[in-house]
Amino acid sequence: MKKIALTLILFVSNTILFAQDIITKKNGEEIQTKVIEINSTEVKYKKFDNQTGPIYSLSKSEVFFIKYENGNKEIISAVESKTNSTSETDLCMVAEQDATVGYRGQNSGATWTAVVTVLTSPLIGLIPAVSCSMTEPNVANLGITDFEKMSKPQYKKCYTEKAHKIKKKKVWQGFGIGSAIWIPIILLL
Repeated sequence: MKKIALTLILFVSNTILFAQDIITKKNGEEIQTKVIEINSTEVKYKKFDNQTGPIYSLSKSEVFFIKYENGNKEIISAVESKTNSTSETDLCMVAEQDATVGYRGQNSGATWTAVVTVLTSPLIGLIPAVSCSMTEPNVANLGITDFEKMSKPQYKKCYTEKAHKIKKKKVWQGFGIGSAIWIPIILLL
């Protein structure tokens, strides 16, 4: 009975926490939404926290990509190639956007952090959360598609830093989910 309750709580919390589309603009801003329509010039959406509210729109030229609630990603408008530019800022911006698309957080430790937190307590769950969030992602998990760009030190540095930020976010989300599940389980017992 406890295993069924735990499984149900995990499923429901996962569905609730990740059941939105995320629009990532070229400037790096993320908007939690429910995408309504994508036409030739704009992306129409409703804010996730107000789905009965008005429909908003963004020019497709402002949108970098959309991550749908099912995990699929769609690049809306590619970033202009600036890898030939001598500007380190431009190269870093391209690297961060590439990491946002390429790095999926595989083997980040988020799942284990959630499991340890649920099975023990949020206090003990802090140990793997802190440990995992402090370590950079393994090179094999970075999702690198363009090794020529990665040979440039500034690109590699910015790509790795952005992937590390994504990893930290996933690990702390795992800790939050584990904590949110642990509390009702303790109350049920």
